[in-house]
Amino acid sequence: MGHVDVGGVGYELPDGRVLLDDITFRVGDGAKVALVGANGSGKTTLTRIIAGDLKAHSGSISRSGGLGVMRQFVGSVRDSSTVRDLLLAVAPERIQQAAAKLDKAELAMMEDDTEKTQLKYAQAVSDWGEVGGYDAEVLWDVCTTAALGVPFDRCRWREVKTLSGGEQKRLVLEALLRGPDEVLILDEPDNYLDVPGKRWLEEQLRSSDKTVLYISHDRELLANTATRIVTVELGAAGNTAWTHGGGFATYHEARRHRFERFEELRKRWDEEHAKLRAQMLMYKQKAAYNSDMASRYRASQTRLRKFEEAGPPQALPREQKVSMRLTGGRTGKRAVVCTQLELTGLMKPFDLEVWYGERVAVLGSNGSGKSHFLRLLANGGSDPDVEHQPVGEVKIAPVAHTGNAKLGARVRPGWFAQTHEHPELMGRTLLEILHRGDDHREGMGRELASRKLDRYELAHAAEQTFDSLSGGQQARFQILLLELSGATLLLLDEPTDNLDVESAEALEDGLDAFDGTVLAVTHDRWFARGFDRYLVFGADGSVYEPDEPVWDEGRVERAR
Repeated sequence: MGHVDVGGVGYELPDGRVLLDDITFRVGDGAKVALVGANGSGKTTLTRIIAGDLKAHSGSISRSGGLGVMRQFVGSVRDSSTVRDLLLAVAPERIQQAAAKLDKAELAMMEDDTEKTQLKYAQAVSDWGEVGGYDAEVLWDVCTTAALGVPFDRCRWREVKTLSGGEQKRLVLEALLRGPDEVLILDEPDNYLDVPGKRWLEEQLRSSDKTVLYISHDRELLANTATRIVTVELGAAGNTAWTHGGGFATYHEARRHRFERFEELRKRWDEEHAKLRAQMLMYKQKAAYNSDMASRYRASQTRLRKFEEAGPPQALPREQKVSMRLTGGRTGKRAVVCTQLELTGLMKPFDLEVWYGERVAVLGSNGSGKSHFLRLLANGGSDPDVEHQPVGEVKIAPVAHTGNAKLGARVRPGWFAQTHEHPELMGRTLLEILHRGDDHREGMGRELASRKLDRYELAHAAEQTFDSLSGGQQARFQILLLELSGATLLLLDEPTDNLDVESAEALEDGLDAFDGTVLAVTHDRWFARGFDRYLVFGADGSVYEPDEPVWDEGRVERAR
């Protein structure tokens, strides 16, 4: 087993702002410590500092044991990397180096089959065995069989982008939890996982003897796994950390009592400060006509100066306030009509009618076709009219299907992408995006744009580019664009995955006030309670509507 000690860590952003200030906590041997806090508070930055990806500007990090890291991007990989590449990325460094050497030797053999290259290849194969490469491949075979249902040899060259977000997450989690590293850092490991996957993760964390520091906003996961909770709290002079020594069940009460103590300590400090100042002024007045009081006046000045130099107690951490004003608009009574719709290679034909104003939660296991269904509707259906063109500038890939999906009159779809894949926003600042507008959203001046961003707690990030934001900030900005776009049908693909608890509650409030129709793919058991209907993509390829949410559908049975 291993441990992590974070001592007085400070980190400044490139523009000079202090993001983290004097962050101190310990993750003990075998502990399962949750790192929570508002989106953009610096949680991912802190884990990158611990992992060695970033260098802290002050403080120190010490740890023991091998370190395995799941980074936030896992689940949204869309490049040409393969399953083997993904598994190598979370393998120990010695395995990565030996694999790179072996790959280079194999390429050289293809180009020049001389004795020299053969000897280099033989040495690379020998090195691969010595560092445990073949043992790693046995482990990867177990991982791919558990996560994808196929052995490693059959999927090693498969592109990661062909896997669903949940399959990517599950594969990396299998590799890390079964791997040799004693210390794990997991950045939002529950994102993209379906409910059976989350339950599996909870069981693995509880039974593992590894030391784990993880970021999560899933309250049920926190309640079932966290032995301690470290909160990154917002502060004007840099964000600080507070450690709750118990689990999530007692977290909110402990935090409330802490805030009450802060208020009481500040009240007492203000009262004592006023008392010392009044005493100093009294002795000053008396010393003006009585020289015997001069020494008392000087002593009172010293007491007041020392009291002020010690400073007031720690300021109350700032709580974020997110306000989402999703408006929508009146549409035809039947917002979505599907007739014998079959997503090619995914699900069996099904019929569906969604009426104006309904809230429909789309449930089922990962890889069942839920996101494809939303993407088909986001494109306007099978044969979209001009009024059904999606809002925004993003190009949505077509979805192969048979049957028919049709949107109703005045239904304008707005799509929230699970993977935050918005190439049209990359490299542009938030102010620039709002100022320029697009075909469905008018541009706006700097002052109005800043007010909009402030409602979403994004004003401080106005000059940052979209791709530099945290996952939660990107999610909030996507929702802001939907708010401004005039969409009357919201198609939300895992909208709460990256949102902190306060932002998720704000989204719920915004959806309650939305004058339109909502379809949302979700594995968030808490979020799903606010929906009227449930559409389940079953393990047998059928699509059905139960009276209550169904969370235990298994993997869809199909050839892989």
